[in-house]
Amino acid sequence: MQRTAIITAASSGIGAACATELADRGYAVVLFARSEAVEGLAGKLRGTAVRGSVSRAQDLERLVQETLDRHGRIDAVVNNTGHPPKGGLLEVSDTDWHDGLDLLFLSVVRLARLVTPVMQNQGGGAIVNISSFAAQEPSLPRPVSSALRAALSSFTKMFADQYASAGIRMNSVLPGWVSNHEVPPDVVAGIPIGRPAAAPEIARVVAFLLSAEASYLTGENIRVDGGLLRTP
Repeated sequence: MQRTAIITAASSGIGAACATELADRGYAVVLFARSEAVEGLAGKLRGTAVRGSVSRAQDLERLVQETLDRHGRIDAVVNNTGHPPKGGLLEVSDTDWHDGLDLLFLSVVRLARLVTPVMQNQGGGAIVNISSFAAQEPSLPRPVSSALRAALSSFTKMFADQYASAGIRMNSVLPGWVSNHEVPPDVVAGIPIGRPAAAPEIARVVAFLLSAEASYLTGENIRVDGGLLRTP
């Protein structure tokens, strides 16, 4: 029986690295993104591409249905997204806050609603949310990301409490700076390891959390930041 994984925002960056890592580990991968680039990557990985936005409930419903139509099961989900708008703490508009809510938080809640019954019927599954170090150390230039990723950490724990007994695990990965975006030299200087992460380094942690080797890990927020944060 081949395991099936859904990866969102999978056309580039961390999402593409996760899709590649999981395909290499034998998963049938379903890649979801707005960009047409997702189709080319899915072809290389012998996976399936579904076009759409994580911010649209209808698109997520279609993603899950197409996955079930093709594979009949969902063993793993990687909730990856883009980045919300930046801005001053009291200057971010209501629209940007609401858009960020759909992008970073409700996308996870909605997809969990859809896949949890499937995983319950199968006898288990695993979900990993790609979050950010800002969930634990708020960043003033990124108020939307900081506040909503902290909320995602709470949801991750509550989901784990509710569904651990059904064999369904949820964890969040909190990357620091990643090299697929330009990182200023002064920021790099503050990373104890001395460099930003490569996306495949994040993907390997995600793959571990989805695997049987992590069967006793749930409700956790795993920092993968090169030692950036000093808070416990």
